[in-house]
Amino acid sequence: MKLLLDTHALLWWLTDDERLPARALQVIKNPRNAVWVSPVSGWELATKFRLGKLPGADRILPRLPALIEESRLRVLPITFAHALKAGSLDHKHRDPFDRMLAAQAMVEDLVLVTSDPACKALGAETVW
Repeated sequence: MKLLLDTHALLWWLTDDERLPARALQVIKNPRNAVWVSPVSGWELATKFRLGKLPGADRILPRLPALIEESRLRVLPITFAHALKAGSLDHKHRDPFDRMLAAQAMVEDLVLVTSDPACKALGAETVW
């Protein structure tokens, strides 16, 4: 299985947060699965921290690239194909982070690891 972690899944994975459910842990830990992360998650984490919505993120933000590498996660660059797909998704959900993650998952045929039903409504295959 090829996976893309939603921002909260990435954060909870990196911080060993108990909110990451057993099914998500199982697919992320499975060595047969390729696990990707998007730079959009770094953007979202930094934005939410700046807005005061993510206290404590200052512990991981400065080390985020190193933590991703240490966790053996793959970075999925954002391409024009992803941007065009995100911009063309015909759904009322306006969150740019969710739209990009859903678009990347759809374009790259990845399963999005997320608890957010909006991503599924956008058309992405999800697991949680």
